Amino acid sequence: MISLRDLTYFYPGEELPALKNISLDIRENEFLVILGRNGSGKSTLARLLNGLLLPSQGKVEVDGWNTADANQLQLIRQKVGLLFSNPENQLISNQVEEDVAFGPENLGLNPAEIRRRVNDSLRLVSMESYKDSAPAFLSGGQKQKIAIAGVMAMKPRYLVLDEALSMIDPRGKREIVESIRSLHKNEGVAVIMITHDLEEAREADRVVVLEEGKVKTISTPEELFPGHASLLALGLAPLEISHIIAEINRQGILLRTDILDMDKLVEEICHFI
Repeated sequence: MISLRDLTYFYPGEELPALKNISLDIRENEFLVILGRNGSGKSTLARLLNGLLLPSQGKVEVDGWNTADANQLQLIRQKVGLLFSNPENQLISNQVEEDVAFGPENLGLNPAEIRRRVNDSLRLVSMESYKDSAPAFLSGGQKQKIAIAGVMAMKPRYLVLDEALSMIDPRGKREIVESIRSLHKNEGVAVIMITHDLEEAREADRVVVLEEGKVKTISTPEELFPGHASLLALGLAPLEISHIIAEINRQGILLRTDILDMDKLVEEICHFI
């Protein structure tokens, strides 16, 4: 479990905190989405989760290890993998296989274990056939898959994605989301997805909304997403399916407002035909 207690963070030279008095437990195997408009503190929180930033006040603990303990930082960063929006910032080699192997090599693992981790990680994201390719010639979605494989080769228990889909085309985004679902479901990796896009948050177990560095709400997608007015007030665009339901309801056909899946919406409409 990742535990945040009274977490406050000030950037150097700033009078106002980027995050203020946040307390939150992130469970193992959880799919947690952190939403918020630009400047709400989402990316700051991502960097605090694996010790890239250290709390100004309060604490962050990863499976009982405090990120403020320099002796534990390497272990914490193995447990908490962090993926950024631009995959090119995390790709360092001219060959896919070498790039994915970089982290395990730095752990001092034997060559056989490194090969196993590289092959397993590339298989997880369906990129094993690209292991001899140069990352520079891959698409944005493929590069992000390689970045995910590099993180997964470290065998993390938690995967933090900081706006990791924001620079990817729709097709690439769908591929990445499928890879993340597989990691969560089949590998038991806890996913912490940080975004401002509700479409990326449909399958979350819980959704945390940040506003001005504070936790505004903690709820499920079914509870949060139907509330058009409250979402707009938080600077979040409602789901397209929510617009459709609202328009149908205005025509006098009263559908459930907590439907997030188009197939389920079709089933619901069929009940009125």
